[in-house]
Amino acid sequence: MFAAQDDAPEAPEGERPLLRRARTGDPVAFRHLFERHSPAVWRFLKDSFRDEAAADEATQETFVRAHGRLATLRDEDRLASWLLGIARLVFLEARRSRGVHLDVDGEESEGLVEAVLPTPTPEDLLLDRETEALLTQALGHLTEARRSALLLRIDHGLPYEEIAQVMGWSLPKVKNEIHRARLQLRERLAAHVGGRS
Repeated sequence: MFAAQDDAPEAPEGERPLLRRARTGDPVAFRHLFERHSPAVWRFLKDSFRDEAAADEATQETFVRAHGRLATLRDEDRLASWLLGIARLVFLEARRSRGVHLDVDGEESEGLVEAVLPTPTPEDLLLDRETEALLTQALGHLTEARRSALLLRIDHGLPYEEIAQVMGWSLPKVKNEIHRARLQLRERLAAHVGGRS
């Protein structure tokens, strides 16, 4: 449902005026916010659930909750991270209530290989699919919280300060957890990458 929306349409005005209109109950403004931010929310939820149908449902729930809580958003410039914070809560609640299993199932994790591994050689490029599968398996060995923090940084490009808000962590903890996540991934992948000479 959301996977095809790689590039959300640009609203004809800046984010702040659009958000202010949505807060007054303007459904068109809220639809523009949904179109702009739902692809990133869906991607985060798909990475968390490892299931597209669950991500679709949780994305809808995220925006239903966001619509009802727009008045609680204090920093209008951080709408994206606020929405991802709501999405994370929706995911955690679903995991608790339905017993969602968090093991990674072999799906590809786009964009993470480049952030974890050194610059690929031509030989590395030939083995890209294998590397993606290995990376996906390695991600499955991270804790859910550590994986979420890493994905927010690498896949969504959030600054450490916003990740701290989404995760409910201190800034030093965010930096430490992301650093440890990268080290864990490198350690798990080192033997495979080193064997490519």
